[in-house]
Amino acid sequence: MEQPTTDFFRETFYIHYPTVRRKLIGLVRDEAAAEDLAQEVFLRLYRNPPEEPATMGAWLHRVLTRIAYDYLEKKGRERALQEKQTLNLLSIGDGGQQPSNEQLLMRQLDQEEVREWLEELPERDRKVLLLRYSGYSYAEIAEQLQVKPPLVGTLLHRATARLRRHAEAQAHLD
Repeated sequence: MEQPTTDFFRETFYIHYPTVRRKLIGLVRDEAAAEDLAQEVFLRLYRNPPEEPATMGAWLHRVLTRIAYDYLEKKGRERALQEKQTLNLLSIGDGGQQPSNEQLLMRQLDQEEVREWLEELPERDRKVLLLRYSGYSYAEIAEQLQVKPPLVGTLLHRATARLRRHAEAQAHLD
């Protein structure tokens, strides 16, 4: 099928949108995300419609399922990254010994301070640093940031320099 006409697309949207949205809510369990994903489904329909208009329902179901699973997989990776980062932050400097309450408090204060500094950085700098210090390889970081692997070293160097400058500026203020 060629690019759909505006009337055909509009009619298809009004007929199928409630069902697509409802199925996505059932799959991702997040109404706001389901709304965004439903828009992606219909954007794909507009850009690349099925060959046979009679198969529209099945085509939409297949596309919405694929989009929902991609979304859930991405969320799972983000959750795993967050857990990995938390574990790494907690395990830094314990040397295999049980830390005292004072050490735990000092570590927590240091982590909060570093988190505040990271929040001041541009998003890409923050991401590259968190990924690297969570144990990700340059190739994995490049994939996550959607850049070429040779660029990762430069991004890390620049982000580290910005973080260092920010930390030094904060130290002079205190």
